[in-house]
Amino acid sequence: MAEIDGVRALLTGRPRPVGWSERRARIEEVAAADPPPPGIAFAPTTIAGIPAEWSEAPGVDAARVLLFLHGGGYCSGSIVSHRTMASRAGAAAGMRALALQYRLAPEHPYPAALEDARTAFAALLAEGFRPADIVVGGDSAGGGLTLALMVAQRDAGLPLPGCAWLASPWVDLATTGASMDAKDGVDPLIHRGYLEELSAAYRGGVAADDPRVSPLHADLRGLPPVLVQVGSAETLLDDAVRIAGRLGAADVPVRLEVWPHMIHAWPLWSARLAEGRRALASAGAFLRARGFPEAAATA
Repeated sequence: MAEIDGVRALLTGRPRPVGWSERRARIEEVAAADPPPPGIAFAPTTIAGIPAEWSEAPGVDAARVLLFLHGGGYCSGSIVSHRTMASRAGAAAGMRALALQYRLAPEHPYPAALEDARTAFAALLAEGFRPADIVVGGDSAGGGLTLALMVAQRDAGLPLPGCAWLASPWVDLATTGASMDAKDGVDPLIHRGYLEELSAAYRGGVAADDPRVSPLHADLRGLPPVLVQVGSAETLLDDAVRIAGRLGAADVPVRLEVWPHMIHAWPLWSARLAEGRRALASAGAFLRARGFPEAAATA
C-alpha cells in the first residue's frame, strides 16, 4: 500500500489543471515522472504521416509489434507521457512497441483518433507485418480506441490483430457505470464531471451511447482474444467489468484481471510500483502468446 500511496501523493499534490493546455502539460509531467528502464532503444518515426515512436528492448522479436494507443481521454496524452508504459509493455511482450500520436480532441474530434489508429494498423500490414504478429493495446481512452479499431476492422471485412490488451479501459462515454459514483471517493484521477467534459469534446455530435465511440454497446462477435486489466479503486471499474462480460457473452476469449487497491492506469508508474510491473508482466505474457499463455504452452 505504501507504493500506491506514493503515486496518489504524486497525483494529488497540486490543484487540478484547468484547460486543455494545462491538462496536456500535467499528464506529461506526472505520467512521465519516471524514465523508461535502461537498455531500451527509442526511434521517432512517422507511419502513414502520423507521428509515432518505436521502442525496442534487447532480444525482442522484431517481426512482431505492439501498436500502443495512449490514454488521456482522447484530449490529452502523448508519446512522451506514455513512453515508459509503452516501452515496458513491449519489452514484457518480447516485441517492438509502436506508440502512436493520434490526433486529439477537441481540435480533432471523432473520428480522427479512430482514423489514425486504423491508418497505422493498415500501414503496418503494408510494411509486411502479418495480422497475427500485430497486437494492439492501450490504457483508458486507448483501451476504448483499441476496441473501436477492432470493431471497425471487422465490420469492413479487414484483418484483425492477433489479440488486444485493455488497461483501465474507458468504453462507455455515457458514464453509466455504478462505480463512477461508488468509487469516486477513492479514485484520485477520474471523476464524472471530468469524463463528461472529455466525452463531449471527443464525440462532437455523436451520441454518447453510439457504439462507434462507446464500444461497450458494439457488436463484439468475432474479435480476437482480449485481456482486460483494471484497478479496484477506479471509477471506471464497471467499464472494465461490463466490457469483459459482453466480450464473453459474444464468445470472444477474454480474461479480466481486477487488481486490488490499484488506481486508474497504474502501470504508468511501474518504475515505482511493483503491482504495475506485475500487471505489465501479465499483459506481456498474454500478448506474447497472442491470447492465453497457458493455451500456447500446451498447444
